Amino acid sequence: MASIKLAVIVGSNRKDSINRKLANALVKLAGDRVEASLVQIDDLPMYNMDLEGNRPDAVNRFTAEVAACDAVLLVTPEHNRSIPAVLKNAIDWGSKPMNKNVWRGKATAITGTSPGAIGTAVGQQHLRQIMGILGGLVMGGEAYIAFKPDLIAEDGSIAIEDTRAFLQTYIDNFVNVAQKLSA
Repeated sequence: MASIKLAVIVGSNRKDSINRKLANALVKLAGDRVEASLVQIDDLPMYNMDLEGNRPDAVNRFTAEVAACDAVLLVTPEHNRSIPAVLKNAIDWGSKPMNKNVWRGKATAITGTSPGAIGTAVGQQHLRQIMGILGGLVMGGEAYIAFKPDLIAEDGSIAIEDTRAFLQTYIDNFVNVAQKLSA
């Protein structure tokens, strides 16, 4: 089967983001079944309907990159039991105007990591709700990853065997769903 074009969006603007590390490790697990592109969101201005008539270049770049992909992988931290403002802002830009909503009909997987015991569970649930409302085809299954210092190896792979096996199954399921939906 042909590889799918995958937009990888990390809901963090931290330079040394653990969620970016997880996103890159997930792309490694997907292998050559995906053509992954890490889509930048930290350069987007705050959503403002007044800018709709003359959208900034960063917004046009962002929406074009997401629109060109078959599927979306969202990897996010949790902020105050929700998603970070930088991610919500990107989602808002991608959803407007409604007739050009880049999320509608896209296979979407959601995961994330944090040092806490429940990973990013509550933030992910909120994100599932938002993406479902916007017409994203959100994959079932949950992947809340508690970040440990030894989770990601020097080469960027998942170093903990049980977690690697779990995430391999998760990404395999997502790629399979995305391939079926984009066929």
